[in-house]
Amino acid sequence: MPNKKVDREFDHLADDYQALLKQAITLSGDEPDYFAEYKVADLAQFLRAQLFSPKSVLDFGSGIGNSIPFFQRYFSDAQLHNADVSLKSNEVAKMRFPGNEKYLQISDCIPLPDESQDLVFSACVFHHIPPSEQAFWLKEIKRVLKPGGYLALYEHNPLNPLTQWAVRNSPLDVNAILIPPSKFRKLVRDLEFRDANAAYKVFFPKFLARFRKYEAYLEGLPFGAQYRFVAKKPTN
Repeated sequence: MPNKKVDREFDHLADDYQALLKQAITLSGDEPDYFAEYKVADLAQFLRAQLFSPKSVLDFGSGIGNSIPFFQRYFSDAQLHNADVSLKSNEVAKMRFPGNEKYLQISDCIPLPDESQDLVFSACVFHHIPPSEQAFWLKEIKRVLKPGGYLALYEHNPLNPLTQWAVRNSPLDVNAILIPPSKFRKLVRDLEFRDANAAYKVFFPKFLARFRKYEAYLEGLPFGAQYRFVAKKPTN
């Protein structure tokens, strides 16, 4: 069951979320849009390599909609569902990016039919979910995924000291508990997902941007600021 404290917290933060996020990532030298696009573009590249083209996408914990313009760009053929516990965050997202996206408020479940989504994306959300509830929400995600559909999580790397510093000093992460990929690997194995894979991301701050072209060769090293975790719902 969801923690009602979380939706109240992010209702309160919605109007100031973008400014607080910008403050939290000051050390990187980049703007919030850089990281929002990074994740969606990275996922699009990964799925192209799998020859997988989703027609329905759920952004689980979509917040104030930072990923919307990049889903419009990289997944232009897909119907996007933005789902969040915070009604205020959904309202802010609609005002920022009016379009054909669908909006859902998460309460005690994900308000979508069984096996209705090709892809579920979640960016820096699970570290806000109490550990006792994480398996429940992964089970809900599995429920709404079509057989053969993908779960894609992007999370902060708890082994990266700059990430730890940013989380400790951000009002957005007061209640955050960082999650190692090994925890997700166990949770999805228990739920019988397949093809679980973790890849580390975001190695270089802006002043070292000239080295970013090499990041694809470093994703097996647990030093990136974030990581991508993907798993696939079995077809039988």
